[in-house]
Amino acid sequence: MPTKPTMPKDAARFHIGYWIVAFLGLMLFQYVYTTTQQVANIPYSQFEQLLREGKVAEIGISDRFIQGKLKEPLDGKSIFVTTRVDPEFARQLDQYNVRYTGRIESTFLRDILSWVLPVLLFFGVWAYLGRRMAQGLGGPGGLMAIGKSKAKVYVESDTGVTFDDVAGVDEAKDELREVVDFLKNPEEYGRLGGRMPKGVLLVGPPGTGKTLLAKAVAGEAKVPFFSISGSEFVEMFVGVGAARVRDLFEQARSKAPAIIFIDELDALGRARGIGPYAGGHDEKEQTLNQLLVELDGFDSRAGLVLLGATNRPEILDPALLRAGRFDRQVLVDRPDKKGRIQILQVHMKKAKLAPDVDAEKVAALTPGFTGADLANLVNEAALLATRRGADAVTMADFNNAVERIVAGLEKRNRLLNPKEREIVAYHEMGHALVALALPGADPVHKVSIIPRGVGALGYTIQRPTEDRFLMTKEELENKMAVLLGGRAAELIVFGHFSTGAADDLRRVTDIARSMVTRYGMSQKLGSVAYERDTRSFLQGPDLPMAPRERDFGEETGNAIDDEVKSIVESALERTLDILRERRDVLERAARRLLEKETLEEAELLALAGPPAPPLPQAAE
Repeated sequence: MPTKPTMPKDAARFHIGYWIVAFLGLMLFQYVYTTTQQVANIPYSQFEQLLREGKVAEIGISDRFIQGKLKEPLDGKSIFVTTRVDPEFARQLDQYNVRYTGRIESTFLRDILSWVLPVLLFFGVWAYLGRRMAQGLGGPGGLMAIGKSKAKVYVESDTGVTFDDVAGVDEAKDELREVVDFLKNPEEYGRLGGRMPKGVLLVGPPGTGKTLLAKAVAGEAKVPFFSISGSEFVEMFVGVGAARVRDLFEQARSKAPAIIFIDELDALGRARGIGPYAGGHDEKEQTLNQLLVELDGFDSRAGLVLLGATNRPEILDPALLRAGRFDRQVLVDRPDKKGRIQILQVHMKKAKLAPDVDAEKVAALTPGFTGADLANLVNEAALLATRRGADAVTMADFNNAVERIVAGLEKRNRLLNPKEREIVAYHEMGHALVALALPGADPVHKVSIIPRGVGALGYTIQRPTEDRFLMTKEELENKMAVLLGGRAAELIVFGHFSTGAADDLRRVTDIARSMVTRYGMSQKLGSVAYERDTRSFLQGPDLPMAPRERDFGEETGNAIDDEVKSIVESALERTLDILRERRDVLERAARRLLEKETLEEAELLALAGPPAPPLPQAAE
């Protein structure tokens, strides 16, 4: 049996309310109409006349009006109303037989404004402050848009970066060119059943050009580029990070093909459950979970590619790095000499250079420099040339810029007393002479006793002849001997030590401990690794290490300490023997250094003689 359609409750409620409003409006209209039809609004002069003629039955008096009832209807109306007039003025007007009526000044608008304006001002200030607070919490849209993504969207004209602007990372560019080709022609890549990686993770030390590479991919592919930092997902409100992840992927899908770039991914993708207070309801974990869901949810054939960048891949969650999410990891490492030459050529195009500037020579001075370091080097050299009023940047400006970056700013106004200058001169010359005497040591580029940086009273700069990735036991021992050269020179000449070798001792001790505990170069303790390097392989050797975890007993720890001390003492004795044999050269070179304050490589070789030959290479 067919049922009768029923009206929704909301619709019925709407119709009832409509009829109630209509009825009330009709009643109000009827009241106003009947009132205007039954009441006669007469002038005050007519009221006076009716009063004298005795036609007024009764009246009601207020401050401004007089209302009453007539004995006989006037134009069919028995009720009247009139506006009061001052009685004295009314009698004066009656003498001239003038018709007059009272006029009351309307203060309605003034009364309304006196009430409305303060209220509007209060609500305006409240709304402005609320909007400012909401924008600080949720972006331009306020609290209603707090779950919106903060990603900056770039199109081709906005990025302005192509692969031609990225140098020194050829392998990484080759990997990313495949992503560009896929975004340009996705059908070609699917003809054999293959699919494009959903995510590409750029891994490398800070300053190597990961963000620049991502922008170059967008510039080459000519697709929308969504750029956001990992820290911009998380806010003070729970659930905001997950909402922003969803909104980011929705925006990207609507503009596919597109690229999503998440910089500093480690701020968002840190491994879950790390730390004593880690729980399952952490806001960052919710955000990471949503990112994992989105990575699983989108189709790689849709032309959506996720790029991530981090310099701490070891702390990322394993679920983020599994196949099907970030399928491919691209290492963007520090450039080698060839890469540094290419990077310098890119940045040198923007500077006015002298004919003596050679990118290859500058690259030889900067082992370990990243792309950002090299860009800063070119800028520092240009500023130095501008400061001295030169017309072009010379090779000397680049040498000074390298020293400024490596050793720090010159402190010529830091005056040392003659005794301190003499100790510093022998200390630095001890480093230089030991480096010249040992085979395979890096050539000495410059020796100076001009204070630089925060605590350096002098410095000795060695220039590597090539990029090195491995070091033998003999090379480590030679490096320790060079570091102890200053301390040994002070002991030979003055018979005591100073605090100037504190940093040298720290570095020597680190090398000796690493030889014993990590490299297995101690015969006493054998080929066993007792400690792990707590630094990331991307952080570089100059950053401090986290506290070490002991995986050995007390007796082994004592043996390690004894062996480290023995290695350092052996290196010091070796250094003392070298400098005792060259005592006359040490005295002559130190006096020369005190006179000139700085000795270049050529002058140093003239004083000390040619350096020792390199170590013999192993046969292949």
